[in-house]
Amino acid sequence: MNESFLHFIWQFQYFTRNDLKTQTDESVTIFKTGLLNTNAGPDFLQAKIKIGEIEWVGNIEIHIKASDWFVHQHSSDLAYENVVLHVVWENDRPVIRRDGTVIPTIELRGRVDTQLIAKYKKLINSSSAIPCAKSFASIDQLTKLSMLDKALLQRLEAKAEVVNELLLENQHDWLETTYQLLAKNFGFKINSDAFLQLAKSLPFKLLQKHSSNLTQIEALLFGQAGMLEAKTKDEYLSSLHREYEFLSQKYSIRESRLEPSQWKFLRLRPANFPTLRMAQLASIIHTQRNLFSLILEADSFEKLLQLFSCATSPYWQAHYHFANKSKGAIPNLGQSSRENLIINTIVPLLVAYGKAKDDTRFLDRAMEILQHIPSENNKIIRVWSELGVAVKSAFDSQALIEQYNNFCQKRQCLNCVVGVSIIKPQ
Repeated sequence: MNESFLHFIWQFQYFTRNDLKTQTDESVTIFKTGLLNTNAGPDFLQAKIKIGEIEWVGNIEIHIKASDWFVHQHSSDLAYENVVLHVVWENDRPVIRRDGTVIPTIELRGRVDTQLIAKYKKLINSSSAIPCAKSFASIDQLTKLSMLDKALLQRLEAKAEVVNELLLENQHDWLETTYQLLAKNFGFKINSDAFLQLAKSLPFKLLQKHSSNLTQIEALLFGQAGMLEAKTKDEYLSSLHREYEFLSQKYSIRESRLEPSQWKFLRLRPANFPTLRMAQLASIIHTQRNLFSLILEADSFEKLLQLFSCATSPYWQAHYHFANKSKGAIPNLGQSSRENLIINTIVPLLVAYGKAKDDTRFLDRAMEILQHIPSENNKIIRVWSELGVAVKSAFDSQALIEQYNNFCQKRQCLNCVVGVSIIKPQ
C-alpha cells in the first residue's frame, strides 16, 4: 500500500461509502473530494463533506497510517490547520490539532475491492519495462492517444521550464537565452554541460561585436573552451591562439576559461567531436545574427532547417580535430542533427515564448514542427514499436520517450490514462 494509490482511491471514490463513519462514530457524507494538490500542503483542497449534521469545506490529508501525521510533522505546520478530514488506510492513532480538537478520521482498510488492489500491485510490480505491456493491445485507441497528448505536453512544459530558468539568469534576454540553449544542444548530450558553461562564460553580446569575422568567433569559442595551444606547427591553430590572446585580454574573460579536460572525445564518432561541433556553432553565429527573431519569423519547417545549414570555415571542412586532417571532405551539419537542434532548441523556445506572451499560436507551431520531423529511432522507440505503436513523427516519439522515462519507468501508472483504465473497476 502507498499514498499514491490512496490518492487514486479517494479521488475516484473507489471504496464502499455505505455507513461511512469517523473514528468517533459520526456519519460522513462526501459531496466533493477536493482538488488534488501537487504542491506543498494537504493532499486535496477545497473538499466539501458532511460530518454528523455539520457541513465542512476544507482540505483533506491522506496517509497510510494516521500516525504518519506526526512522522511528517504536520502538527507543527499551520498549512494543515484547515484539514477537515483525515483519510487513512489504518487508523492507529488519534490526531489532534494545535487547539486540542481531534481531527475527524476515516479508515479505508476493508472498504476497497481486493481485486482493485491486486490489479494495481500486478501492474506496478510488472517485470516489463512498460508495466502494461501485456494489456496494451487491448486498450482502445482513444485512450492511447490521450496518453500521448498528456505525455507530450508534460515533456514540452519541462523543456520550456529549462528555457525559463535560463531566461531568468539572463534577465529576460531572449537572444542570449537562445544562444545558450543552442550551444547546450550542440553538445548533443555528452558535451552539453560543457557547451552551456562555455556559452555562459562567453556572452552572445560579445560575440555579436565580431559576427562579421568568422575567424575571431572561432578564436573566442575555441580559446574560451581551453582548446588552443601556444606552440604548434598548425598555422590555423596558431592564428586562433594569437586572436584569442588579444581578445581575451581586451574583454577580461580568461578567468572563466574552461579546462581541456571538460571536453569528451572518447567513444564519440568524429562527426560528434566537440571541436567540429564548435566550428559549426561558430558558423551559425557568424551567419545568423539574430537567431531568435529568425525563429519567430520562420513560417515553414524548411526555413527552420535552413537556419542550421551554414557551412563551416575551410579548415573544418577537412578536419575533425586540430592538426589531424581527415581523409575526405567533411559534410556540413547533417539533416538528423539539424532536426535534433530544432526539437531541443526551437520547439522549447516557441513553447516558452508562447506561455510568456499567453499566445497559443506558438505552442501550435511547436506541435506542427514536431509533426514535420521523422521519429527518432532509439531503444525506447523500438520498445514501443514492439507493442504495435505506430510512431510516425517526432510528435509521437517525443511523447513516447516522456511516457517511458517519467511514467512507465517510475511506475506512475495512476497518473497515466492507460494505467487507470486497466486498474479501475469495470
